[in-house]
Amino acid sequence: MNFRTRTICILIFLLSTASVFAQSTTIDSLIDQLNSSISNKEKYVQAKVDRIRLLQNQLKAVPASNLESRFDLYNKLFHEYKVFIYDSAFKYSVKLSETAYQLNDGTRINYAKVKLCFVLISSGMNKEAFDSIKTINAHALLDSTRLDYYSLVGRANFDLGIYDGDTYYNQIYLKRGLVYLDSALKLCVPGSYHYYYVANYKYLMRGDINNALTQVNYLLKNLPLNSHQRAINNHHLGDMYLEIGEEEKALSAFLTASIYDIRSAVKENAALNSVADILYKKGEVKMAYALIEEAMKDALYYGAHQRKIEIGSILPIIAEEELRTVENERRAWLIYATALTALGILLLLFVFIIVRQVKKLREAELVITKANLNLQQINNTLREGDKIKEEYIGYYFNINSNYIGKIETVVKAIDQKLTTKKYDDIRYIVSNINLKREREELFVNFDKVFLKLFPDFVTIFNSYFKEEDRIVLKEDQLLNTELRIFALIRMGIHDTEKIAKILNYSVNTIYTYKTKVRSKSLLPNDEFEKKIMEIQTV
Repeated sequence: MNFRTRTICILIFLLSTASVFAQSTTIDSLIDQLNSSISNKEKYVQAKVDRIRLLQNQLKAVPASNLESRFDLYNKLFHEYKVFIYDSAFKYSVKLSETAYQLNDGTRINYAKVKLCFVLISSGMNKEAFDSIKTINAHALLDSTRLDYYSLVGRANFDLGIYDGDTYYNQIYLKRGLVYLDSALKLCVPGSYHYYYVANYKYLMRGDINNALTQVNYLLKNLPLNSHQRAINNHHLGDMYLEIGEEEKALSAFLTASIYDIRSAVKENAALNSVADILYKKGEVKMAYALIEEAMKDALYYGAHQRKIEIGSILPIIAEEELRTVENERRAWLIYATALTALGILLLLFVFIIVRQVKKLREAELVITKANLNLQQINNTLREGDKIKEEYIGYYFNINSNYIGKIETVVKAIDQKLTTKKYDDIRYIVSNINLKREREELFVNFDKVFLKLFPDFVTIFNSYFKEEDRIVLKEDQLLNTELRIFALIRMGIHDTEKIAKILNYSVNTIYTYKTKVRSKSLLPNDEFEKKIMEIQTV
């Protein structure tokens, strides 16, 4: 290989390395921004609530007879609520319809129906959405509303095809949806936001990813967009990058979309869910678990049944992996603690041997004179060894298994103190580790996540027993051991050995708990776990 060829190879390597580093830095920066946005989430929500309260106060001041003004305020309130709270958005779409009928205005009546369809489609109520679509007279709509109508009907067909899952019917719904997007595109002003948005949507649904990417990238880089528009289009961009296997670019786009969604106080979103899914697949379980919890909070806040089902399908998977990760970390802490204990004992043994060898080499007179002092020193050393050993036993049973990064810190600190023989400092370091508290916190977090998914679990569980045999929890308890065993079973963990490892009990203890609970139940033994599995999520 000549000098020129080597130089080119080196440049290519450096450029590729710089590209990977820059991309990694961008992801880290976006994750920092996302965490910051989540920390300030309540502030963004409060800003929206303040806008809504202002509109509601304006509405109270408008006489009931002034229907046109009330229609306009209902419309503004609908737009504030449409991606914020499903029930309120539905309420104001109905108010729009009622007011439009009172005005006997065909254009407004059909406009209100379009808004109602948006809410129904967003919540996954496909049948109700299509029933409402059939009542809309598209010719009575203004061009801007007709554009929304055609785009909405296209989306409804695409969603129905995905929900149906059948290849044959999916193609039918896809073709119908594309026809409606063609109609919407004819109403768009060339070069406008809606033109690029609808064109991008059309290419995406046709599977023409290259053209779809061209459209959405141009839209994001060259057109003035509000935060919600940037969130929507970055989410589309993430879907496209996933389609072509560009996972890092997809993650960057989904992170950006999530940031804009949070800052816009958008609760009807899917970007955060997508971020959690990618991070989980990359092995970032802790972060994925935190984000999927945030996504579930948003879904519960908005109230869309469809979104709760989507998130609920992967939340238990990530939660189970989080539990497994914590257990692995706990085992690692035990190994390190055992190794450190053995190292301490060996070090003390070496010190003892060296002292004895030095003592043997001294002159007989010095041996006699200093024997008592040496023996005292040895006794002190042994007492310190006993204390250290005792502390290590406490340390062994109180290991904090949540953060693997603590291991390196503890190892370095103990090594330094052993070198300088500051044994009291070692005892202080070890005594601050509390495994029991960490495990209890782990169970509390598990209980919280489980009860978000199954808020009626305890009530339904108790209904299988007589009044005197029902479980009564303490004020500060979410679940107790018996409930937690069957909660794990309801989450799909049926292996008794796995349950024993997770709850830190023996297999026999778990069998004993299960047998005791089933024996008190009103149900036959072979029916009890089946009934537990029938308990539904929210």
